[in-house]
Amino acid sequence: MAYKSLRHFVDILEQNGELIRVKRFVDPVLEISEITDRYSKLPGGGKALLFENTGTNFPVLTNAFGSEKRICLALETSSLEGLRDEIGQLMAMITKPRGGLWSKVSALPKLAQVASWMPTGKSGRGACQQVIHYNPDLSMFPILKCWPHDGGRFVTLPMVHTIDPISGIRNVGMYRMQVFDSVHTGMHWHKHKTGAKHFEEYKRLGKLMPVAVTLGGDPAYTYAATAPMPENVDEYILAGFLRKKRVKLVKCLTVDIEVPDDVDIVIEGYVDPADEPAWEGPFGDHTGFYSLADWYPRFKVTCITHRSNAIYPATIVGVPPMEDAYIAKATERIFLEPIRRTLLPELNDMVLPTEGVAHNIALVKIRDEFQGQAYRVMNALWGAGQMMFNKILVAFPNTINLTNGYQMLSHICMAVNPQTDLFFGKGPLDVLDHSSDQFAFGSKLFIDATSLKSKNIEIKLNADDIQAQITAYSPQIVAVNINLLEKDIPILIVSVRKKDISEWQQFKNELINLPHLQGVFAVVLVDLENLVDNLALVLWFLSGNIDPSRDVTIVKNAENSSVILVDGTRKAYPADKFPRLWPNIVAMDSETIDRVDQMWHWLDIGAFIESPSLRFINLNVGDDAVMRIQ
Repeated sequence: MAYKSLRHFVDILEQNGELIRVKRFVDPVLEISEITDRYSKLPGGGKALLFENTGTNFPVLTNAFGSEKRICLALETSSLEGLRDEIGQLMAMITKPRGGLWSKVSALPKLAQVASWMPTGKSGRGACQQVIHYNPDLSMFPILKCWPHDGGRFVTLPMVHTIDPISGIRNVGMYRMQVFDSVHTGMHWHKHKTGAKHFEEYKRLGKLMPVAVTLGGDPAYTYAATAPMPENVDEYILAGFLRKKRVKLVKCLTVDIEVPDDVDIVIEGYVDPADEPAWEGPFGDHTGFYSLADWYPRFKVTCITHRSNAIYPATIVGVPPMEDAYIAKATERIFLEPIRRTLLPELNDMVLPTEGVAHNIALVKIRDEFQGQAYRVMNALWGAGQMMFNKILVAFPNTINLTNGYQMLSHICMAVNPQTDLFFGKGPLDVLDHSSDQFAFGSKLFIDATSLKSKNIEIKLNADDIQAQITAYSPQIVAVNINLLEKDIPILIVSVRKKDISEWQQFKNELINLPHLQGVFAVVLVDLENLVDNLALVLWFLSGNIDPSRDVTIVKNAENSSVILVDGTRKAYPADKFPRLWPNIVAMDSETIDRVDQMWHWLDIGAFIESPSLRFINLNVGDDAVMRIQ
């Protein structure tokens, strides 16, 4: 049963106990974001929130996809694994060789079903055009300012429709839009994205670029706009498959673009390639760090239409876990089968950990049938669509559970030879990656952990002794995490006060050669104050901050054994001589936190939840999106 509107989805969420209605006024500037952040980081993702009093005629829906149950409700499936299996069966049916007449005839019903999911146009106006504003004003909507150092208010769940001017093929992508004034926004399409390629074509042709932005409607539309679809494949085919019903499209009123007739809001307009680009950002991004301001195209609004009872959807992103983690999990499950069946039949499973914010970490397990097969998988994945942005890839044998972190780390320590099983490469990085010396390009690390053989090294480490000795080594060592050592996993995590260390390289060299570290497989350095007890937080922090070829070093210690040193610290300090600006962590300001604390009891939204930002405020340097270290 396809959803008829976003309000229909809200009703289903409420019937399933997955929605909280916030009836009192909450300011779209920072306050909605702060409340949403508190709920989204609860175990299991908390609840969806419908803010009914926003100072406008439109309620705001947040965290709608922010749990496994809610993403399954959105995609109308009982489980993500079930959806993966359904795609696998469909692909098997379509790609199966057919020799006889009966075999071909038997496939016709499935092929007819696929044809029934193809989008189609309809005449007349759609439900999305019940109310028309030919004199548009974006201030009618409760557009959020999400974080204190954001450049302004941002539309965060837009489905941006563009048309290739040569082929006429539609693309639907999701690119944040900073509101500049009542009729202008930024259009933050990254250089690797299809929307940016369309823009370059219009620029080459010297033509205005028509754009239509939709919000709401069936949540399958929103998901499809985020999905890594092959270029020139219509996202509404995926949406049709997910909802088991074709998407009906209606023409916009001022641009020659079709949009789903049942979305909640349509913002029509154009981008003039001849215009000077606009200074867009900063923005508290899904990486957990601010993406910094840069030049992007300017979008001019020509018309706004909407349902008479439209809901304004928004998402809040920041330090994981947040709502986008569950959207990424759906993508991980849905697109595993196409990768296996068309590219890597030896791939048994793939997991993109939440801490890796979709592109920093990928874990795979494979059938290792010949020498070098793991490297074949590496090369194929790093050349496959958006997997080209992956920074750290680890391959495991079939015996490993990719959701058991301790098992994976233990296996790496026992089976990986640092001298032979680590491979450093180079390639494109996500535009939002801040760790590399160069914009959108840097190094990558592949760890071949497919060996089933142990190195047969039995070293019992005294975790308490190591902690005491390391802490005593330098007053600049703030905290030591020995949790892994206590589980016989020889990885040590050390938090340092880096700003007070004048000779950083010398400090690292001396630390790694301390006699107490003999037998340790890896030492991880972070500047996280005393937050190193949270392993998920450490993994997020270091994977975001490392450029592998620069920050992952294989060191021969005093005993001539190899130790992996991972420098997961921020590279914003003068001694680092980093050539780019380094962003601060996304965190709410103290004033907003206090204000929400005080209003919580009368909002009637459940038991008090402490602000997640309290952990990060003291880590940031300077009152800005950029770290300011003298």
